[in-house]
Amino acid sequence: MPSKKELTRPTEPTGLNTEPEIENPAAAPAATVDQPTPVLQVMDITRTDYSKFASLQNTPRRQSMRGFDADYADIVDYIVRVTHRIWEEKNVGLLYRHYAHNISIYTTEGNSYGRDKVIQDTIKSIAAFPDVRIIPEEIIWSGNDTTGFHTSHRGVWMGTNTGYSNYGAPTGKRVLRRSVAHCVIKDNFIYEEWITRDELAVVWQLGFDAVSLAKKVAERDYASGVKAPMPLGTGEVERLLGQTTPEEVPPPPQEGFDVEYFVRRAIHEIWNWRMFGKIRDYYLPNYSCTTSGNRVLIGRSALQADITQKIAAFPDARMLVDHVFWMGNEQDGYRVSVRWYLQGTHGGPGFYGEPTGKRVKMMGHTHYLIENRKFVKEWTQCDEFALLKQIYWPI
Repeated sequence: MPSKKELTRPTEPTGLNTEPEIENPAAAPAATVDQPTPVLQVMDITRTDYSKFASLQNTPRRQSMRGFDADYADIVDYIVRVTHRIWEEKNVGLLYRHYAHNISIYTTEGNSYGRDKVIQDTIKSIAAFPDVRIIPEEIIWSGNDTTGFHTSHRGVWMGTNTGYSNYGAPTGKRVLRRSVAHCVIKDNFIYEEWITRDELAVVWQLGFDAVSLAKKVAERDYASGVKAPMPLGTGEVERLLGQTTPEEVPPPPQEGFDVEYFVRRAIHEIWNWRMFGKIRDYYLPNYSCTTSGNRVLIGRSALQADITQKIAAFPDARMLVDHVFWMGNEQDGYRVSVRWYLQGTHGGPGFYGEPTGKRVKMMGHTHYLIENRKFVKEWTQCDEFALLKQIYWPI
């Protein structure tokens, strides 16, 4: 069960022996004497065409970027152009320049280690979808070049399946999915990456039945020696301690509006306390959410239905907030990145099929837009196809 500290502070990322990152980029330390504070603003992906990023090559820095290649103007430019060069210009070898040799990758599918695996998986994806395009929708960032940057990149991934994929022969189908990648970056290298891909949307658009394909892929992986995504003997889901209630939410840590506290409190009350009526307190009536399967939810009742259906399928479900950072202010609104984990046992009816009793864990990312101290829009990405594979794993 999370402690009160966990409800009010983000989990510190692992893998970099540095001081904790600056949560609010506006509070980042000033540049050193040899790199005076730039007067140019850091690029913003909103309403910015890619041509403007392409024109930034060899232009003055927009923020301190010590240790990074000289042609990147700021951390947003770095993410946008590195992604374009690798995926769309097909310079996969640039991964050697931008991914650490010992990088850790975290997904619902499982964790992987090392740059070679990243290169192999990228080539497989390009072979299956040669015309792939990744359109950046949002990049939320924090930190600096001393302690490291955190970036949360939400992109629209599009391509035509004209090559062999993990699911079989080419289908000729055009697919669109969203993904979010949370990266820890320092000295031009990405050291850690948490990725959520809407693989369910891909499976549906390729023409497959998701449950049947999940069973088939799970059996194939099991037969080839892939370890179980959820090992046996993991213990109970600690939403409650015995017959007690979920943990109480502590009071706000400071006067005024605290973005992180607001987000953590809303998730804990609605998901872990099952206080679904609180949705009216936290969300505007015209709230919208883009989520897995390319679904769009409009209004508070649609959100309530989506949450209750998941909890009905996983009656002991617990939502754990793992990391929060944000950009913005009260006047302009806040753009917030949240990484979370959903734990539970498949014990009820729903989209996922008849109850199996399997323990599951799903990682996800949510980007919130908060205005006037309410959630206005949300983009939540998770890999429900990987969740189905956990449910139908052979043992």
